[in-house]
Amino acid sequence: MTDVANRSAAASTPGPWPDTLTRVPFWAFQRDDVYAAEQSCVFRGAAWHYLCLEGDIPEPGDYRTTFVGDAPVIVARDSDGSVNAFENRCAHRGALICLDDKGKGKKDFACVYHAWTYNLKGDLTGVAFQKGVKGKGGMAPDFKLSDHGPRKLRVGRLHGLVFGTFSDETPELETYLGEEITSRIARVLKDRKPVVIGRYTQGLPNNWKLYVENVKDSYHASILHLFFTTFELNRLSQKGAIIVDESGGHHVSYSAIDRKAQTTNADYAQQKIRSDSQYKLADPTMLQGFDEFGDDVTLQILTVFPTFVLQQIQNAIAIRQVIPRSPTQTDLNWIILGYEDDTPDQRLVRLKQANLVGPAGFISMEDGCVGGFVQRGIAGAPDEQSVVQMGGDNAQSSESRVTEASIRGFWKAWRGLMGYRS
Repeated sequence: MTDVANRSAAASTPGPWPDTLTRVPFWAFQRDDVYAAEQSCVFRGAAWHYLCLEGDIPEPGDYRTTFVGDAPVIVARDSDGSVNAFENRCAHRGALICLDDKGKGKKDFACVYHAWTYNLKGDLTGVAFQKGVKGKGGMAPDFKLSDHGPRKLRVGRLHGLVFGTFSDETPELETYLGEEITSRIARVLKDRKPVVIGRYTQGLPNNWKLYVENVKDSYHASILHLFFTTFELNRLSQKGAIIVDESGGHHVSYSAIDRKAQTTNADYAQQKIRSDSQYKLADPTMLQGFDEFGDDVTLQILTVFPTFVLQQIQNAIAIRQVIPRSPTQTDLNWIILGYEDDTPDQRLVRLKQANLVGPAGFISMEDGCVGGFVQRGIAGAPDEQSVVQMGGDNAQSSESRVTEASIRGFWKAWRGLMGYRS
């Protein structure tokens, strides 16, 4: 075999996975075959995926369209009040059944291509000219509507969130989440009716897992984001912790006001990293929020494996839905939330603080860049590895946020579904 052939063969086969959670091969963010395997093993595998808010589909006939990995999905509320989810793919020739992002008052869906129709549960209910015309043509006599239809998802609901899974093997939603994650979701959403006050989609020039790593990375937050330390929203010296569930895949990172500690930048200054600035807010009232949780927590970032994020930054509440588009492209859906019982003043605070996040957010704009920096940086190094060793080598909860335990947890869960073994 020639040298060129040897190099070609080596490039077509992923190397073995390191025998540790502290190393991640860069080919995991680059390869078409890995991306394709993720669609089957992760997105159509034994995991729950955020679909929408119950408030998005409050009445019978209401629907929204979304994605689970590459698969387009319809979520609809039926006349009996049930919430159903099914693939947005006609069983006939594969066209989209529904072309709109959302709608109300639907009784059924009809594919524009050949008018095959489906009810709000995703059942095929009609085939145009099924019996032909004037006794000629049509489907075979043994054709049964019930034998055809798009794939359906199991649906789970929790505190106004709607999740779906293609797999019969996925544990029930609350079992999948575990008590700690469930309770942290309840902290933000229980007994409250969220309403959407903003919604937008951000394109990211990187693999979806790089953004998920970033969300789980408490180590970078007050280093990369100058706004955090300048305005004392989040410092590694504050009270806080990292919670990683048993599976490794879900996590919570939070920080809280330490009323006994003095504010200082000494820890950051010793590291010679940017930690303070002379920047001032033209409107200081943007950060003058209100205590709605009673626990002094100024930041809580929660993830559900693989692609759901629930954030509380001051009074800025948001859902982030990560949607892979290719090995090097990702869509990030932002859903900015308020609550139905917000006062006008509270709603104004939320709208102001929504400027902290999103594509141009005072905090989040850097997160939209760094994944692309990594994707470009690793372009010529598929066989090299990232070092994810901060805070040890395990994927366990930690009282310190100077750790990458939750990133290691993500890879623990990902490897389990993908079947990678060392």
